[in-house]
Amino acid sequence: MDRTLSLDDKASSPITVDLGDRSYPIYIGRGQLSEVDFGHYIKGQKALIVTNETIAPIYLDTVVSQIPNKTIDVVILPDGEQFKNLDILNLIFTKLLEQQHDRTTTLIALGGGVVGDMTGFAAASYQRGVSFVQIPTTLLAQVDSSVGGKTGVNHVLGKNMLGAFHQPSAVVIDLDTLASLPDRQFSAGMAEVIKYGLIVDYPFMEWLESNVESLLNRDEAALTYAIERSCINKANIVSADETEQGIRAILNLGHTFGHAIETSQQYKGLLHGEAVAVGTVMAAEMSVLAGHLSNSDVERIKAILNSFGLPLKAPAEMTSSEFLSFMYRDKKVLDGSLRLVLLRALGEAYISDSFSLEWLHSTLNNSCQT
Repeated sequence: MDRTLSLDDKASSPITVDLGDRSYPIYIGRGQLSEVDFGHYIKGQKALIVTNETIAPIYLDTVVSQIPNKTIDVVILPDGEQFKNLDILNLIFTKLLEQQHDRTTTLIALGGGVVGDMTGFAAASYQRGVSFVQIPTTLLAQVDSSVGGKTGVNHVLGKNMLGAFHQPSAVVIDLDTLASLPDRQFSAGMAEVIKYGLIVDYPFMEWLESNVESLLNRDEAALTYAIERSCINKANIVSADETEQGIRAILNLGHTFGHAIETSQQYKGLLHGEAVAVGTVMAAEMSVLAGHLSNSDVERIKAILNSFGLPLKAPAEMTSSEFLSFMYRDKKVLDGSLRLVLLRALGEAYISDSFSLEWLHSTLNNSCQT
């Protein structure tokens, strides 16, 4: 699948993540919670909606009303990345077992990336695998974590270290849910949107630079375009490399640095997108040292991230040695070698494990305050 969008395009038909007989649609538009036939994606007579204490009062009743003639159970989780762990995950399993859900059940993730990742992992694990549907309610989840089948939870020693690849049966993105999204969460999501322009879609980056104000104002046409184009880029990459054996790893631009920040702060400091923004700047600075990007390229990256209020430097309390310690626990480490996503040019990412450690130390020292 390869679609090139113009700003005049409408998300009138779903995007398809092409995985053969496991392909699935991504619905994008206003009012999707009231328009999509969720019952079509529920194989049995039971479903479990997993949501959190922030989202449940706003959208839960709407989703339940769209699933008539089914038995719907609900589990409401605490809200926050610090709750993305095995203890909280067990609440989902307990509800499934208490209510005697079998292998025909369907889980429905109603919330942001934390809810989606945990629900997907529960679906991958419960009775060795059941279906699930993603209903992402944050920008970051809509453009990134809800698509592609990565699921999991954090460990105190590392982010997303426990998980599985398990694809949803559908992704339903309702733009109306962004109306309740706090500005800080919206900006964090933009870090992942900008990522697509940097790794694979330079014309999209140019469009983003020209449409900052429209996006900050949450203009419907601009938002629809940004979300759809992000999802198309993600779908193309996932279709080519579902389990990250090759090209899919470029989606991790800034993430190895960012995950180190999140883990060091015990998932209570910077939001995921904010940490990725810092990591993106660090990856860009390393790309200069590698002889690919210019300093002016880095300034462009900083400028667009800054325009959405995203941080550009590591937290003041982090040291370069602490950074290294957490980075070497990351999933991208293979046989003791740290792999990083760098930029050969704006719009062209590559994966490297042969970079100079001097470049890495220089980058860390430049970003860290201590």
